[in-house]
Amino acid sequence: MHKDANQTRRGFIGTAAALVTGIGLTCPAAAHLSLAGITDATTRPLTISASREHLKQINAGLLNVGYTESGPVGGPAVLLLHGWPYDIDSFAEVVPLLTAQGYRVIVPYLRGYGTTRFLSSETFRNGQQSALAVDIIALMDALKIEKAVVGGFDWGTRTANIMAALWPQRVSAMVSVSGYLIGNQQAGKVPLPPKAELQWWYQYYFATERGRIGYENNRREFAKLIWKLASPKWNFDDATFERSAQAFDNPDHVAIVIHNYRWRLGLADGEERYDEFEARLAQAPTIGVPTITMESDANSAPHPDPAVYAKKFTGKYEHRHIAGGIGHNLPQEAPNAFAQAILDVAAQV
Repeated sequence: MHKDANQTRRGFIGTAAALVTGIGLTCPAAAHLSLAGITDATTRPLTISASREHLKQINAGLLNVGYTESGPVGGPAVLLLHGWPYDIDSFAEVVPLLTAQGYRVIVPYLRGYGTTRFLSSETFRNGQQSALAVDIIALMDALKIEKAVVGGFDWGTRTANIMAALWPQRVSAMVSVSGYLIGNQQAGKVPLPPKAELQWWYQYYFATERGRIGYENNRREFAKLIWKLASPKWNFDDATFERSAQAFDNPDHVAIVIHNYRWRLGLADGEERYDEFEARLAQAPTIGVPTITMESDANSAPHPDPAVYAKKFTGKYEHRHIAGGIGHNLPQEAPNAFAQAILDVAAQV
């Protein structure tokens, strides 16, 4: 284990919230397992005992991955993937809801976050989309997980989508916030209408050396601004933000984030080892595993309209619209709704 594992992360500590008041679903609740009876956090919080002991490290592929593992080892596996600029704490209140139903829940830090480190100082700090998906497949191999339900948002959604498209035998089902996010460099070069381009302001900032230095020097301020812009109705406190912000102290964080956004615009090259994967992803492959997509009513980050991506999911499919002022970080803002989607899609396997 890295010596700073317990210094940079506190694991999952805190209070597990239940259903966010005002959340609505566009489809009926599943009959097999329901979280509807869990007490609302605004009336009687449910305290979950957790500690730094949840945080583990394992060598997987190019990385030594930091991850939390909760629930019975023999239970069906669920992998939860965070986005930028967030971390594993996005799922802190989702995890106990799933482990209570017998699931083994794995929540890894993506490359460039938290206690995840590259095994070699010589490895290129690559943030391209397929590299992150290969990381998670390698993690599954290291943990001897043959198949798992995968859920995510933001970068985590894209990673889950790629896993389901390229390695469907490893993904039993998926919960995908904001739907289908697989991209390619050619599409990234196509200009958008001015209003849409404005939403991507940080992508163009990161394309400059000024932006790289600015992000390096102001990681916390930058991340907090994104949180507020992407979730304008989420009244998170400083302690909540700081728990996640520690993950951005990772020595590779800036390099991974900058490369990720520059690669999308075709301003930075990827690696040859991922060329075959990117060629397949450039064809916008359909996804056949059972999937529930989710979108929230106050998500102010760039995201596609659900009608645009519905046909990309060719297996069992549902879309759920989450109301009540929920923003971009849906699992943390509406943990009950996200956990219920995991339970429901898992029941379709």
